[in-house]
Amino acid sequence: MGILTSIFTWWNGATIGTRFYGLRGMTRVGDDALGNVYYQGGADTAGLPRRWVIYLGANDASRVPPDWFAWLHRQVDEIPDRSLPLQRAWEKPAVANMTGTALAYRPAGAMEKGGNRAAATGDYEAWTPEG
Repeated sequence: MGILTSIFTWWNGATIGTRFYGLRGMTRVGDDALGNVYYQGGADTAGLPRRWVIYLGANDASRVPPDWFAWLHRQVDEIPDRSLPLQRAWEKPAVANMTGTALAYRPAGAMEKGGNRAAATGDYEAWTPEG
């Protein structure tokens, strides 16, 4: 990311102000597989330490894995590497929200798939008011 991009945009990672002033006094606590970096420090209005994420790339909250989401929202006290059990073999890795992209889920009958859906099976009865 270039210096001009970090000065004038907020949607592609952290701005230059956040990098140099906002993270002053913060402690880096870890990072995830997507390259996002997590910080803690300072105090919020309740007196608890603030928790931050600096995204690698676009600022999209759906790019925070569930274990780090739990840490950011104080559902767990320790960082995920220490407090959560290891991922099971049958668990799939978290995937970012694909809505609005070419990889979005489109069921049969969706306009992007031709708009032809299966015929009704006849098990539906329309409601009509009495009287």
